[in-house]
Amino acid sequence: MSKSKLDLTGRLKKKKWKKRFKLFFILLIGFILSSLVFNVFIRLPINTNHSVDGILVLGGSIRREIYAAQIASQYEYQEVPLIVSQGSKPPCIKLIFQREQARMDKVWIEQCAYSTFDNFFFSVPLLQKHGVHKVKVITSQSHLPRAKWLSYIHLGAKGIAVEVDTPKEKGVPGNHESDLKTFLDVTRSLMWAGVSQIIQPPCFEVTPLEAVNLTEWYEKGFNCEYQGGLSRVGSQNPRRTVGDGVAHSGLSEQF
Repeated sequence: MSKSKLDLTGRLKKKKWKKRFKLFFILLIGFILSSLVFNVFIRLPINTNHSVDGILVLGGSIRREIYAAQIASQYEYQEVPLIVSQGSKPPCIKLIFQREQARMDKVWIEQCAYSTFDNFFFSVPLLQKHGVHKVKVITSQSHLPRAKWLSYIHLGAKGIAVEVDTPKEKGVPGNHESDLKTFLDVTRSLMWAGVSQIIQPPCFEVTPLEAVNLTEWYEKGFNCEYQGGLSRVGSQNPRRTVGDGVAHSGLSEQF
């Protein structure tokens, strides 16, 4: 076969692959857009009228976890899945739920997130597995409006309605908001809203609250945020000594 024929064959193969790639790209974009349109304009309005059947707690203040435990103890939320996204240490959360006499069988602690964006990035797929329609997002007043915008974008892109709830805080949580941070998180969230139609990021650090072993944690030792008021609950630990209690900083309780 002559060199010219080989070149022609090669060019034809390249054209075929380019056409296939373009077709695949067009179909992919079409699928993403159609999925977004269906979720935002059809599913979301329907789910807005649905009762809350999922709870997401954004880490950052133990007051949020206390509030979530109080909600979980209410009858209407007995069967609602609850996810605490990168909050306090697992034993602190379990002590809170024990004190509030809240159920723990449908509570999970997600420890993959390291930012507000990550809270939704990793937790939304977990909520989807439970087939939720409307999620109560628990955050702090000082965490708005970023948490509110991100919840609307990440959950709304999946057709899941949002109800933002903020407990009363004592003092100011450690995280601070800035317009630049809000802008950057909203921008990448809008980009992720499309990509999330085809990708579900896994989190391999999800622990059922029931599985948290307090005995093991007492042996290792741990600190809880002082506002949790867990010293009385923690005093049930037989290995705790008289010297234990409020840390020197005054911001945490040591067990």
